[in-house]
Amino acid sequence: MTNLEKYNEAFTESFGVTAEQLPGLAYQEIPEWDSVGHMQLIAALEDAFDIMFDTDDIIDFSSYEKGKEFMAKYEVEL
Repeated sequence: MTNLEKYNEAFTESFGVTAEQLPGLAYQEIPEWDSVGHMQLIAALEDAFDIMFDTDDIIDFSSYEKGKEFMAKYEVEL
């Protein structure tokens, strides 16, 4: 499984959405991406990539695309 597939899987499993729904997906755009869902997503990404997000990054992780920027910050190539 590629890193992009793992990244996408964290979203699809955390929010119950399809891969086709991911582009443009943003925090609180769907009911599942509330504060609890947000933390589930963060935990899934940290587990999948063996990383630890900074608190500021967790707060600023506001969309599927923004998340890709943070993954690069943690040296995860998608």
